Amino acid sequence: MIVVWRVLDSCNLSCPFCAYDKRLPLARSQADPAEVARVVDLLGDWRALTGHPVLLSWLGGEPLLWKPLDALTRRARARGLEISTTTNGTTLASARSRAHLLEHYREVTVSIDGFADFHDAMRGWPGAFAKLESGVRQLVAERAAADAGLKVRANVVLMRGNVARFGELCRTLADWGVDEISFNQLGGRDRPEFFPENRLRPADVEALAASLPALRREIAPTRLLGGPAYLERIRETTLDLPLPIADCRVADRFLFIDEQGRIAPCNFAVEHFGLTTADLAAPADLKALAGRLNLAQRACPAPACADCHSTQQFSKFDAAGGP
Repeated sequence: MIVVWRVLDSCNLSCPFCAYDKRLPLARSQADPAEVARVVDLLGDWRALTGHPVLLSWLGGEPLLWKPLDALTRRARARGLEISTTTNGTTLASARSRAHLLEHYREVTVSIDGFADFHDAMRGWPGAFAKLESGVRQLVAERAAADAGLKVRANVVLMRGNVARFGELCRTLADWGVDEISFNQLGGRDRPEFFPENRLRPADVEALAASLPALRREIAPTRLLGGPAYLERIRETTLDLPLPIADCRVADRFLFIDEQGRIAPCNFAVEHFGLTTADLAAPADLKALAGRLNLAQRACPAPACADCHSTQQFSKFDAAGGP
């Protein structure tokens, strides 16, 4: 089971495509640490009873800035859970932060949009690209010295301003020592004012798809993720072709929880199902949860299901590039 928990909706950067841009005048919220600890223990009980592994992935905002995260991560590891996170990389300059990742995490995904001329401006972080390079290189070197099992992944949000240099960026990230590179297309849900002039076009996707086989071979052993079904879905969205999902099976293996404790198969439908972590009192409730979500989805689909944008439905994380 993969559980992605967005523990806060605040961030220290100002990305114009992101709902958590620090410049936005929004009321910010965070998860209740006591409730997170309770659910962590419940997930540990479920893992012990079923023998099935659990990967708990912290999301934000910027999760590594959330003060309760250190103790909750240690608690989760003590209960046998694996831990991952997605970060903007601003904490990687800290030796303490890197040591914590190396000691407790199975995966860390660093968000990067392009080279310095693009990334620094897009993130509102002067010197961002150089600082990320330094932090990632140090993390990879310290991983080797400690013989740690941490997987280091980079994720790129592809848009009109960076897609042409994606191959060059992948070669650079491979040189930094990252194990995997994933990507997703710019979406319009978070910041609709930014989307129209920056979204991918069909020709962008055709060129990207044509370049990937050779690029995958070139940067090996670094793995470039994203299979044909994933690329096809990206191409369809550039043509504004909706993809309705009548029977979502994502919840069989994947759960999303937001900072208010609401549960859904993906972050696009978190307001729809009316389930929260308060509904989970015992391992049996976790076992029944996928069935409850699927029944609810079939009976009354979430509006987002009329045009599914969940990368979990497709092959974003396919390392082989197959279907």
